[in-house]
Amino acid sequence: MSSSGNYPHRYALIMAGGSGTRLWPMSRVTKPKQLLPLIGGKSMLQLSSERLEGLVASDKRLVCASCAYASDVLASISALAPHNFLGEPVGRDTLNAVGFAAAVLAARDPDAIFAVMTSDHVIEPHGAFCAAVDGAFRLVEADARRLVTFSVPPTFPATGYGYVERGDAIAGFDHAFRAKRFVEKPDLARATEFVANKAFGWNTGMFVFHARTVLDAINWFMPQNAPGLARIGAAWGTRDEDAVITEVYPTLTKISVDFGLMEPASRDERLAICVVPMQVSWRDVGNWQSFGAEIAADAEGNRTVGSAIHLESKNIVVASDDAHHLIATIGVEGLVVVHTKDATLICPAAMAERVKELASRVPGGYQ
Repeated sequence: MSSSGNYPHRYALIMAGGSGTRLWPMSRVTKPKQLLPLIGGKSMLQLSSERLEGLVASDKRLVCASCAYASDVLASISALAPHNFLGEPVGRDTLNAVGFAAAVLAARDPDAIFAVMTSDHVIEPHGAFCAAVDGAFRLVEADARRLVTFSVPPTFPATGYGYVERGDAIAGFDHAFRAKRFVEKPDLARATEFVANKAFGWNTGMFVFHARTVLDAINWFMPQNAPGLARIGAAWGTRDEDAVITEVYPTLTKISVDFGLMEPASRDERLAICVVPMQVSWRDVGNWQSFGAEIAADAEGNRTVGSAIHLESKNIVVASDDAHHLIATIGVEGLVVVHTKDATLICPAAMAERVKELASRVPGGYQ
């Protein structure tokens, strides 16, 4: 793998705009899940930044998140310069986060190529991740028309994930292919077929793009957003920066990068969609059940962050941010128990996905 210092036009964007309501009550409006020290005492945002070591220099890593989280993000990543924090006054989905970064980077460096990373996944091993991302950078460095996505081997027939099928190999590059088709959230029967078919992988939502190509594509496919993003890029770093973003960003049409860019690009001969298989374990820490899978279990399958004691209980996930509060259980099984200073959640682990629904109903003081 190459050193990041040898590639001055390589950048990275970490998208950290989610609210993480499925991890309520720890994840709140004022402190979303990507900023919580949930994994080995580190936040997933910190882990996302550290994952880029050896690929992208620390001064070329950008984070896009709500303006309200600016101080927390800058405190979480000590090497992040304020001019590399892209503050959204309102969320406008992932296409505009990517377009925001592309506009800023293209103004800074006309040859900028950037990786788009997520802030809510655990990815291992590091070496395999770096090798795949380095390969994607090389693809775009060789041809700026390429839009590169990553796939990972599916471990079960997930119906909540998107899938990508790889097509023909790309000559001159190891483990790189043309993307044949994308399938979003298939039913169980099709997902089961995809797991058996080694040409399919989970679509990770991570990408590598040339900044100018992204702006061209937005001009072609989402022309209503292109002028606003151009204004933001032109104002970035000037005294008008905040005023322009505050005025323009809320007016941008809200759409995901998958629907606003990748889907129309797959039908456009001016662009080439590529897929790089990533031989890693890729885990979405999206709810308390998946969070529990990241914690070592005792002999009875109980997993704990904080202080807990169990008597004849099995497969309990406990998370507490209060070291002086003991959680105790007797004779229960398959529960999630989450304790904070002002709220406690108890639910069957099998219903962890419904925490998002619950969080939408809690009184404002507990959000």
